[in-house]
Amino acid sequence: MNDQSNPEKKSDNKDASRNIEIGEGNYIETVRGNFYQVEGNLIQNPEPKPNLNTPSNLNRSGAANFVGRSEKLQELHQLLQQNKQVTISAISGMGGIGKSELALQYALTYQDNYQGSLCWFSMRGKDLVTQIIEFAGIYFNIFPPKERKSDLAKVNYCWQNWRSEPSLIVLDDVTDFGKFYRELIAPYLPPATCKIKVLMTSRERPGNNISRIDLYVLTEDNALKLLESFIGESRIKAEPELAKELCQWLGYLPLGLELVGRYIDLDDNLTIERTLKRLKRKKLEALALLNPEQADMNAQLGVAAAFDLSWDVLDSEAQELGCYLSLFNSEPFKWSWVEAAWIESSDEDEREDAIEDLEQLRNKQLTQRNLLQAIPDSQAYQLHSLIAQYFRSKLEERSQATELKQKFCVVMNQIARSISFTPTLEEISTFSISVPHLKFTAQELTQCIDDESLIFSYEALGRFYQGQGLYSQAQLWREESLNICRERLGTQHLDVANSLNNLALLYSDQGKYGIAESYYQKALELRQQLLGEQHPDVATSLNNLAEVYRVQGKYEIAELYYQQSLELRQKLLEPQHPDLAQSFNNLALLYSTQRKYGNAEPLYLQALETQKQLTGEQHPHVATILNNLTVLYLDQERYEEAESLSNQALEMRKQLLGSQHPHVAQSLSNLASIYLRQGRYEEAEPLFLQALEMRKQLLGSQHPDVVINLNDLALLYQSQRRYEAAEPLLLKALELEKQLLGSQHPDVVINLNDLALLYQSQRRYEAAEPLLLKALELEK
Repeated sequence: MNDQSNPEKKSDNKDASRNIEIGEGNYIETVRGNFYQVEGNLIQNPEPKPNLNTPSNLNRSGAANFVGRSEKLQELHQLLQQNKQVTISAISGMGGIGKSELALQYALTYQDNYQGSLCWFSMRGKDLVTQIIEFAGIYFNIFPPKERKSDLAKVNYCWQNWRSEPSLIVLDDVTDFGKFYRELIAPYLPPATCKIKVLMTSRERPGNNISRIDLYVLTEDNALKLLESFIGESRIKAEPELAKELCQWLGYLPLGLELVGRYIDLDDNLTIERTLKRLKRKKLEALALLNPEQADMNAQLGVAAAFDLSWDVLDSEAQELGCYLSLFNSEPFKWSWVEAAWIESSDEDEREDAIEDLEQLRNKQLTQRNLLQAIPDSQAYQLHSLIAQYFRSKLEERSQATELKQKFCVVMNQIARSISFTPTLEEISTFSISVPHLKFTAQELTQCIDDESLIFSYEALGRFYQGQGLYSQAQLWREESLNICRERLGTQHLDVANSLNNLALLYSDQGKYGIAESYYQKALELRQQLLGEQHPDVATSLNNLAEVYRVQGKYEIAELYYQQSLELRQKLLEPQHPDLAQSFNNLALLYSTQRKYGNAEPLYLQALETQKQLTGEQHPHVATILNNLTVLYLDQERYEEAESLSNQALEMRKQLLGSQHPHVAQSLSNLASIYLRQGRYEEAEPLFLQALEMRKQLLGSQHPDVVINLNDLALLYQSQRRYEAAEPLLLKALELEKQLLGSQHPDVVINLNDLALLYQSQRRYEAAEPLLLKALELEK
């Protein structure tokens, strides 16, 4: 159970007047007492229930109405069945036409055709490689092996191991089909042999090699029906020609029609004529928001003017809230994060009143106007990308822009501090929604973060990826943490020491013990300079260095550092402290490795009791101590106790960390060793093989844990007199052991003896003798 330094030390209202009945193919709706029937189009689309058995990261649709696209859904489905790739292209290149919504509605409507997975990857400002690897890890427990160095090799490994059932991948908002597509998308798409369909949305039209469905604006009839669904039939009939003019002026764009429809709906006395006059007055102001080279300027101006109209009716507090929400871009976010930034009172009653006021502000000012969309059943919200851009432009105009960004950073840093150093599956799932916002904070808002909080976003992202075995992603953020701290805080700062320590921990997890030792030593020296010799963080560095020395077989210096760390912690910390539980465990592990079993067991039991009191029975650190006790009892031939504890540790780790995790592989290997010692070979072999494959996938084939597995499997084959199968495994293990840990490591002695024993069993005494002599020489 390795340690790492802790940088942290120091109900929406619904319109009751709307009723919908669904017939076969037609949708009948009553809105505010007005009755009408729409054939072939969806109004207040009945959203399909998600298939809970299909791995999916789709957000449920937040669109209130989906009109005039039913034929497009069918056309899209036919194209996808005929082709591997299809693009939903806006014919005029404009936003707000409904490309993303059509893609989402297609995925939800036809989800039963894609039992393998439903994946939604955003392409605007996002890295496709990272999103693919994250989805594979979170939903399938697929982790590319370490030897797959390149991004392409890692992604191909994911596709090779994807579920065999048909899948749908949506790449939303591909910005261009030139260099961006050729270099950053095309190489990473699923191979043609996979049962994976790729659906893209873009404002650009792709080349001839990609099938596409061109999405035009709504027809006049469908535009009127969409407007009518918001303001009612009677108001359309009262001003029919002006209603048509309004639809035309808005370019027949769904987003513009919805914004204006909601604007009119909020005022029973507001006429379409007055609305048109206000929109036309806003048109000139909207010019500042547009790229003059955009296609169909009139339609875009209409939507931008609709934004202005919606903006002007917001009170000042709602405008400020909208500016703040723009910092979430168009990614989902938890409303509780907004409450944390917006509400400062600590009094319980005052706080509850403030929460209610904020909800009213959100519902009446933003969600009712469709400026903010609720994601059903998740307590999360999301801005449309165009609205987010509009609100961001308003934020940058405000004098308090920096203050709002600082509020945002404070909340993100609080979230960053909440992720543990050994995140469970539940924590990883919960934390995933915050990852894009933490990345934005770390990449774009560092100037708004105070010095004391600078490290948090980087370290949280490092923990998030490291906890899943995604070491290359973790390394990016660990290194960035070190670089930004040195640049901003100077080389002599505690957070530089923390970054060094945590980067060392990452290298240690990868079996790169020499590099880890160097970084740990630098962290220790810096902490001693800044904090003095008597400090808990110094004790942490001593403990971490001791662990690296132990795995390298440097037992004397490891024991010295463990003892120094333990003495410091006993002196400085409360008796019930997690660092003490860790010291007891690690020192016991050293004694167990040295076969000082009498010294090891009481320390393990003390560590276990302390850990359980601190975290409860179900915790990764409890499983670690149980696992270590298993090895101790195994070495003492206390097989019944060892098997019981091994099964406990294995089940706990599967439950907390997922079935594909390095710690799970360790528990599988330990249980197999227990079976091996008892001669239960048929039970042992599949567990050894499963652990070996898992370790190769997660850690790479060049890792000390893989060496252990190879050696254990060879011993199993040797016990079964399957000498031809055992010998190459022992030779490979010996070669890797020398390469990774050096030729003087104690485990090399063990491997030499094991290989010599194999040769003796085969009566190959001439081959065995030099190995025994070499082992004897090393032991001296």
